[in-house]
Amino acid sequence: MTTSSEALHLTGERTVPGIPEENYWFRRHEAAYLALAPRCAGATVLEAGCGEGYGANLIAEGATRVLALDYDEATTEHVARRYPRLCTLRGNLAGLPLISSTVDVVASFQVLEHLWDQAGFLTECLRVLRPGGRAVITTPNRLTFTPDSPTPLNPYHTRELSPSELDELVTDAGFAVESLQGLHHGPRLRALDERYGGSIIDAQLEVVMGSLPGQASWPAELLADVAGIVADDFEIHGDHLDASLDLIAVAVAP
Repeated sequence: MTTSSEALHLTGERTVPGIPEENYWFRRHEAAYLALAPRCAGATVLEAGCGEGYGANLIAEGATRVLALDYDEATTEHVARRYPRLCTLRGNLAGLPLISSTVDVVASFQVLEHLWDQAGFLTECLRVLRPGGRAVITTPNRLTFTPDSPTPLNPYHTRELSPSELDELVTDAGFAVESLQGLHHGPRLRALDERYGGSIIDAQLEVVMGSLPGQASWPAELLADVAGIVADDFEIHGDHLDASLDLIAVAVAP
């Protein structure tokens, strides 16, 4: 059987399940999917930028229909094979390949920061949503992801957003912001932060950035701690938004 890591080229940006070294990022993303999936119950959902497909498949457990859209051909072929209950589409997020007013929810998880025309994408989301439909969006918080530079240090990111910048972007696109929350480390992850000198994230990055591509040598204790992280180790709430790791917005179409 082909594993997720074998089927898709790993860049560090497309998180996939089942890889111990990737587990922190996978669970961090999974926590947001689990929190927002109830908003998709009984709905026709478009996931714009579905990546490996695990999130769209999770949403499909309660949604009526899930359209999993990605631009990358190898990705959409993988999603179609691995998650047959999804309707897989290949297309450009700059011009969503859907008729206007045809979906109840547009989900876009950790995608917005990759787009050159973020405002145009949100305009497209508004177009394909039915009146009263919702866009659910997650993206890294610029204030904690790249705090010391207006230019993203991540070469795959075009523009990262602070909470106020995300709120303004979504509002200017014509949405009403229903909620804006942040994802944070819960108690167990905060304990791991302390164990690793203040940041379990930095401890992982030191291993990856200090190694040749594909040759990272993980300390056994760190790898075990990373592999043991679960989605419930993260918290999502509206407190201390500027200190959150990821931003989570729910916006309503008029």
